[in-house]
Amino acid sequence: MIKTTKTTTRDFFEKAREELILTEGRQNLLFSIADKIIEELEDRDKININFICTHNSRRSQMAQVWSFYASEYFQIENIFSFSGGTEVTAFHRNTVKCLQSNGFEFNVDDFSHQNPRYLISFKGSKKSILGFSKTYDDINNSYPYIAITTCDSADQNCPFIPDAIKRFHLPYVDPKVADNTENQNEKYLETSKQVAAELFFIFDEVKRAISPEETDQ
Repeated sequence: MIKTTKTTTRDFFEKAREELILTEGRQNLLFSIADKIIEELEDRDKININFICTHNSRRSQMAQVWSFYASEYFQIENIFSFSGGTEVTAFHRNTVKCLQSNGFEFNVDDFSHQNPRYLISFKGSKKSILGFSKTYDDINNSYPYIAITTCDSADQNCPFIPDAIKRFHLPYVDPKVADNTENQNEKYLETSKQVAAELFFIFDEVKRAISPEETDQ
C-alpha cells in the first residue's frame, strides 16, 4: 500500500472551495455542467461523468478522483465518475503522490511497471474506485455519460464522442510542465486544488437542486 497522507481530504476540499476565484465565463461553464447533471437526473436513475484528457495520467485522473469524493461528500449516490484518454500511458506517479497528500489512499490492485491499477479511497469511505490509464471508451467506463474534456488536445482530437449525452470543455493547466523542477509539488497541488474546488461548486449546485430541504437547513 502506498500512503503518505498529510492532510484530510475534507479539509483540502473545503478550503479549496473557500479560496476559489472564478471568472464570469468559468463560473457560467460550471453552472452549465451542473444544470446538465440536474436535467439528466430528472429522467435517469443515475448519471455517469467521464473526464477525458490525452494521456489519462494527470488532470482527468484528478477530476475523476475528486468527483468521486464530491459525490460522497454531498451524499449524491447516483453520480458515477470515470476517466479516460485518447491514448493509454499510466496514472502518473506525481499525480498519485499529490492525491495522497490530499488525503487519498492508494492500494495497488494490479501491479504493472507500465500501467499499475490502484484502488482509491479516503478515510471513512465505504467505496473505492479503480484508477489506471485507459482510453475514454474503455470497457471499465460506464455509458452513456456526460463527457468533460480537461485538456485542449483531447478536445481537439475527439471531434465526436459517440457515447456522450453532452460534452463540455473544462481545461486545466497541465502540471506536467513542472515535472523534475523545484516547483513540481506546488504545481500539482495547484491543479488538484482548482479541480477540487470546481467540482465542489458543481456538486453543491446539484445538491441544492435535488435536495433543497437539506441545503436550506
